[in-house]
Amino acid sequence: MAAAPSIRLRLTGWYSVVLFLMLVVYASATFLAVRHEFLEQLDEQLHDDFETAEGFLSAAPDGRMAWSGDRHHDADDERDRGSDVWTANGEPVYRSGASGVLPPVALAATTAAARYESLTVDAHRWRTLTGTTLVGGRSVVLRVSRSEERLRAQLWEILVVLVLGLPLVVALAGAGGYVLARRALTPIEHLATEARRITADRLHDRLSVPNPSDEIGRLAAVINETFARLESSFDQLRRFTADASHELRTPLAVIRGIGEMELKETRTAAEYKDAIGSMLEEVDRLTSLVDTLLRLSHGDAGTVRLSREAVDVGRLVRDIASSLAILAEERGQRLTVDAGDGVSVIADRLVLREAITNVIDNAIKYSPKTSDILIRVRQQSDRAVLEVVDHGPGVAPEHRERIFDRFFRIDEARTRESGGTGLGLAIAKWAVHVNGGAISVEDAPTGGSVFRIVLPLATFPATHQQPTPHMGEPV
Repeated sequence: MAAAPSIRLRLTGWYSVVLFLMLVVYASATFLAVRHEFLEQLDEQLHDDFETAEGFLSAAPDGRMAWSGDRHHDADDERDRGSDVWTANGEPVYRSGASGVLPPVALAATTAAARYESLTVDAHRWRTLTGTTLVGGRSVVLRVSRSEERLRAQLWEILVVLVLGLPLVVALAGAGGYVLARRALTPIEHLATEARRITADRLHDRLSVPNPSDEIGRLAAVINETFARLESSFDQLRRFTADASHELRTPLAVIRGIGEMELKETRTAAEYKDAIGSMLEEVDRLTSLVDTLLRLSHGDAGTVRLSREAVDVGRLVRDIASSLAILAEERGQRLTVDAGDGVSVIADRLVLREAITNVIDNAIKYSPKTSDILIRVRQQSDRAVLEVVDHGPGVAPEHRERIFDRFFRIDEARTRESGGTGLGLAIAKWAVHVNGGAISVEDAPTGGSVFRIVLPLATFPATHQQPTPHMGEPV
């Protein structure tokens, strides 16, 4: 298969074709305008000849018409113009030698108004002006004629110049267009050369932008932005791979250590049972980690099918708080729900439940024992706002963006103790975003953190009445 021509050649080709068509239109219009002008000049000359011929006609004393023209006006040997005169009854008065080849005038069709027409006789074209005039009170028919051959020869010369000059002009313009296209595309070739040097190991390099205001500069800026996103994605992938490897290595090492220890010497059935139980706990942790990673990968690929419906956030929060109350009670904590019915959003109930569950579970893990955790839901303009307020150590400003990254931990040791994988808040972020919302964290006024989830509020008819919220309901 033949390679497609370069952009430079295509630009030159399109430029030449468009220029050729424009020149054809221009040349055609010019030729028609010149031809029209020449014909008008010829008609004006015929009109002058007609008036001159009228002056050469006179009535003789015997009542006949006489022609007094001189050789300067109408020589018999002049071949490009002539004059003819007839009486009203068709009797010829005068016919010049040049116009003798023309057929007589049809007197029946002659009118008082002068009439122009073109005649072709023996492949020779003539332009004539025929009309009637009064001489000594008698009506006569007068026709003057001029050959169009000189005019046609001039028009032919003009046409030859236009036809022969047109390809030459297009060729010169095409060569100039090729040079201009080459100069215009040189910066793109430079960008391509620079971009070719940027590999996966040199994503920190950027293209030079000599003029950020022109099209090439804007293209280079967009490419640099793409490289920046690729660099960020590669960095995240490297961190994710390292963290995932670390997370998978730890339970595998524990399982291997327990197995090797138990094989060194004979154990009782109860000891073997305890060892197998410990190994199964690590297997469960591995399974949970793999399932979570698979869920996140499906979310990144956009293959998770959502079943959107109207979800009452207040009822959902109270249901989740009831199911997590046991975990809070084990740490002497108390969950307080400040939410009422009627704050509804359009979302996937199960996915949204997972997001809220992970945020509340995170607050339980990192809040001190015997502390209070407040969960409140309110309507703010056209949004539903859910806040989880804890009294934990808080999140430093430099960690507030990364805390939702996968496997990110502020305190590695405390996370290990709590059994977390570092994926809970990442799942929450994905679940909120996929439902059209946003999640953030900030410091609480009384210490600790406030995790805030904002979702678009579902719209209801104007007659819909929302129930009165239940304030400060403990769970």
